[in-house]
Amino acid sequence: MFDPTWDTPERLALRESVRGFTGRAIVPHLARWEEAGALPRSLHRAAAAAGLLGIGFPEDVGGSGGDAIDGMVVAEEMILAGGSSGLIASLFTHGIGLPHLIEAGDPGQIERVARPVLAGERIVSLAITEPDAGSDVAGLTTRAVREGDEYVVSGAKLFITSGTRADVFTTAVRTGGDGAGGLSLVLIDANAPGVEVSAPLKKMGWWCSDTAEIRFDAVRVPITNLVGPEHGGFLQIMQQFASERLSMAVQAHATAQRCVDLTIGYAKQRETFGRPIASRQVVRHRIAEMARRTDVARAYTRAVIARWQAGDDVIKEVAMAKNTAVAACDAVVDDAVQLHGGMGYMRETEVERHYRDSRILGIGGGTNEIMTEVVSRLLLA
Repeated sequence: MFDPTWDTPERLALRESVRGFTGRAIVPHLARWEEAGALPRSLHRAAAAAGLLGIGFPEDVGGSGGDAIDGMVVAEEMILAGGSSGLIASLFTHGIGLPHLIEAGDPGQIERVARPVLAGERIVSLAITEPDAGSDVAGLTTRAVREGDEYVVSGAKLFITSGTRADVFTTAVRTGGDGAGGLSLVLIDANAPGVEVSAPLKKMGWWCSDTAEIRFDAVRVPITNLVGPEHGGFLQIMQQFASERLSMAVQAHATAQRCVDLTIGYAKQRETFGRPIASRQVVRHRIAEMARRTDVARAYTRAVIARWQAGDDVIKEVAMAKNTAVAACDAVVDDAVQLHGGMGYMRETEVERHYRDSRILGIGGGTNEIMTEVVSRLLLA
């Protein structure tokens, strides 16, 4: 269905570029990267050279221009062309690792971090989650103690996307007292003395997206690495949550659409008892329901994104969009595997990967339960 916002001539051209890049540079190698457990750095450089890595970031900081919708178009089309949400998480980790820094606008940090990352030469990760603090951002315990012109950072982070390959971490630390008011963001170089990165964590899905635990043992960080105001970290993190959650909603409905497309193709060519399974009513109706769920999720998510882009207060709606898209994706990937039969259970079949990868979408960026709590609080306030 044509969408006047998402299908402008410029965005249709962007989709064509993304589809071509995905077909050439990603799809032939994705199975190997899945087994390897990480993406090669060369892919970041290739994506930057193609003008895709910096989409949605201003040109004056090294990006390719465009807005948040353009960035979401890239992610959506990359999945539709045979990529995966795990690939998006790893290749575009800077989508959650850079915005706080760019918003703060420190020229030195932009030159040292943003430009090399957007050129595909460095990798930045966002380090917030801790072993005992995930969604409870205000409860983080990694501490940064001021000593002269440095912070001394000690603590641990867990489930850090691109953690084993990152050159720098945008890290949430406690510079003040307890609670939300005591948090700040600092940049910590991965090779700084006292930084210990674990081996890649083994996960159910998102295999090509490396994930690590990071430990900081009295790591000395220059105060020039403070991102934004001291004790302003909680607000900075909260301001970026809408973008992250909407991006995950887009990945969810894109994954669902990819599975609808794959299942339609399979149902037309797979024969049982002398005719394609697409000729059987139970299969046709199942696919129709898959398409319905996907369309509803996409339409609602895009409606919320339009309001978010217009500056409306859509905290509740963002949470609803994420849960709606995740629920649709969960149902659709399950149906896709079922309708592929035994082949759906095989590692060589693409829907098997989407089945594994989709499970994290209802956990990352705020769990389904946290999203429901956000909605209920705002409804009953």
